[in-house]
Amino acid sequence: MEFHWSAEDSEFREELLRFMAEHLPDDWEEISKGGPGSDDQATFSREFCALLADRGWLTQSWPKEFGGKDASPWRHAILGEEMWAAGEPRGPQYMNVNWIGPTIMEYGSEEQKALHLPLISRGDVLWCQGFSEPEAGSDLVALRTLAIRDGDFYVVNGSKIWTSYVNHAQYCFLLVRTDPESKRHRGISILLVPMDLPGIEVREIPSVVGDRYFHEVFFSDVRVPVGCRLGPEHEGWNVVAYSLQYERVGAARYARAARMLDALAQYADECGLLDDPTTLEKLGEARAACEASRVLTYRVIDLRAHGSPPTADTNVARVAGTLAERAVADLAMEIYGRDGLEYGSFADSHFRLAMTAGVAVGTTEVNLNLVAGRFLGLPRDS
Repeated sequence: MEFHWSAEDSEFREELLRFMAEHLPDDWEEISKGGPGSDDQATFSREFCALLADRGWLTQSWPKEFGGKDASPWRHAILGEEMWAAGEPRGPQYMNVNWIGPTIMEYGSEEQKALHLPLISRGDVLWCQGFSEPEAGSDLVALRTLAIRDGDFYVVNGSKIWTSYVNHAQYCFLLVRTDPESKRHRGISILLVPMDLPGIEVREIPSVVGDRYFHEVFFSDVRVPVGCRLGPEHEGWNVVAYSLQYERVGAARYARAARMLDALAQYADECGLLDDPTTLEKLGEARAACEASRVLTYRVIDLRAHGSPPTADTNVARVAGTLAERAVADLAMEIYGRDGLEYGSFADSHFRLAMTAGVAVGTTEVNLNLVAGRFLGLPRDS
């Protein structure tokens, strides 16, 4: 693998950093502590993503016909790295560009593409993801939310849990069971649901992660037009599998962790802790974890740039990213000691953000199982 960036890509990164220095507010560090789902960050994302779109940067790796510039996946990777390192000023819209848009391009009708893709490429829409359920969790195929066909509509009943970004979302990428007699991967469909339909109720779930981060969404006889179905009826698992390959490496958490690690090393130096060989060793181990995550993510991007179909490398990269973020978060708590327990402190903010990494996009345990089967070829325990 070639590890040097092209002159054009390096120039883009520098231009992007100058742009961020100019347009991020003075209190951005405080705003970003709330995470992409906070009220302030979600509101700011509309203004910020519109500016990115004006420069042709927001969806530059998309095909031109869908509002992109046919740029390489590497250009999108640079954007993701710098966004996440800075605390993700795109807010929940990072999700739109990473996997919702590409999935609609692949499976959407002409009407769906015409409606949704321009909104995403302009930075003018917020989405949420309706996957997990109270009785299913990370076992997505155990879902029980039903969407029963009634003429030109589906009548949706059920609930989703641990849903992020829903408090501001205009649409939900909703996983439902359209065949009530089906089991596991069969009989599943995807609906692109407007969140203002009657019968949808949203409740916030208080958590240590932060305000407005997790929600439960209830669907009571919600009538969703059949035209909102993405892909063939009952064959939604193929759509989900496609989208997850993009989603699992969509957030460059290693870039954020590496920046936090630099700040942590500086703090340790100021406190005279770098004279301790144990501290140096732990800083080095955390740096190695960040770099491993970066290289494994680059492996996935390289495959994508060469037109390769998705592989289990995405699961490997996802696990590595989670481990890197946790390593930095745990070390921050250790170095800051009791001061790190103060709500909103450097260590506390990063630790709470790292907690979500092991749950989002499938738990670490689920991804490890996928690595065992799809990457290592290990047999299932009978």
